Amino acid sequence: MRQYFIQKFYYGDIPEEKSGGSNYEVKADESTWPLWEIFIRSKQGLDHKHVGSLHAADAQMAIENARDVYTRRMEGVSIWAVESKYIIASNPDEAGELYEPAMDKVYRHPTFYDLPDEVKHM
Repeated sequence: MRQYFIQKFYYGDIPEEKSGGSNYEVKADESTWPLWEIFIRSKQGLDHKHVGSLHAADAQMAIENARDVYTRRMEGVSIWAVESKYIIASNPDEAGELYEPAMDKVYRHPTFYDLPDEVKHM
């Protein structure tokens, strides 16, 4: 009988060669499952937050394992599971060049008018 274990990763724990942003390829055999990044939306929250990573054979198994591992007290209302190899991250060293064009678009920031008190979550 085969036993499978879930390995939890937290931000910064995943070695660079195994993270989704590199050209590292996992060989598809029965003993290797892909790494999934898990995002959960809490009852009080409006957005999904990254809570950790786990290995699973497919998306459905990732959702079920994430439910068991990360939502013990019914605190989540929605779970996202994204295979790590599909997540692309920007390089923090290039943040200046990446965000520089947005600095001259002040019209995108709501600083020119007052918001009514009835408007929430803005």
